Amino acid sequence: MLAAFVSKPAPDDPLSVLEVGDRPEPEVPEGWTTVQVRAASLNQHDLFSLRGVGLPVERMPMVLGTDAAGLDADGNEVVVHGVVASPGWTGDETLDPKRTLFSELYQGTFADRVAVPRRNLLPKPAELSFAEAACLPTAWLTAYRMLFVKSGLRPGSTILVQGASGGVATALIRLASTAGYRVWVTGRSEEKRAAALALGADQAFEPGARLPERVDGVMESVGKVTWSHSIKSLRPGGVVVTCGATTGYDPGAELNRVFFTQLSVIGSTMGTRGELEDLIEMCRVTGVRPEIDVELPLAQARDGFERMLEGRTAGKIVFSL
Repeated sequence: MLAAFVSKPAPDDPLSVLEVGDRPEPEVPEGWTTVQVRAASLNQHDLFSLRGVGLPVERMPMVLGTDAAGLDADGNEVVVHGVVASPGWTGDETLDPKRTLFSELYQGTFADRVAVPRRNLLPKPAELSFAEAACLPTAWLTAYRMLFVKSGLRPGSTILVQGASGGVATALIRLASTAGYRVWVTGRSEEKRAAALALGADQAFEPGARLPERVDGVMESVGKVTWSHSIKSLRPGGVVVTCGATTGYDPGAELNRVFFTQLSVIGSTMGTRGELEDLIEMCRVTGVRPEIDVELPLAQARDGFERMLEGRTAGKIVFSL
């Protein structure tokens, strides 16, 4: 079957080890089933995998991809929850110490077919296309959990989204503006800032800019480059919710401001099956949809990876099969 995969890591040149070609059909353990993939979306996690981050060479070759929407073995239209809990785990899957994602321990979703636990399947509503549904399980679910589950902020609050054009950032803008938050963003270029405003942001600023006033919360996925600005942008008692650090993990020295102004720093990772179910329903009821930057056949996966690596994104990159 056709798949996009990696056979050896390349920390300094990830695209050099991206392979698109034939891979064996997936093995199906007890309690699992197969999904015929119709669409799968690209995430930063997939670039990390090419670099060997979280994916040791002994697990390779590994099919990439954590997100998918398609048809289950009975022909039902489904969305795949990307967090795989350990057998017997109950409760919040993201708190399972042995949890994993597709393309870490189990083969990923950038393939004609993928094996998944039956409990990881959710019905895809007819109102969402396969491409739209495939954007939800990682970036959009991460944004949903950050905003509605972890932040403690309510509609009417002002939030700052660091970075205006990535998958999580565009999801935050769409979800927050739909729910009644005041949304400010930072973006590296005038084009990215304009795109964020078109998505529903109220104001857009250059990175590191002094804001008109301090905000109630910051949604942070960039890391080292924006961390100091995020902390300095918060009102006393404000909250920063962080889900990653695409520019590195050294946060700098802002602890004095954290304790003196009584800030909260909250970590957030992916989301639960139940939260994905709620997100899908929110999209169905409100009409809010993922911003898709480009949709490509899986055979052209390299073009999508290049766009992400170079930062030429304005939403989600989707591969269709």
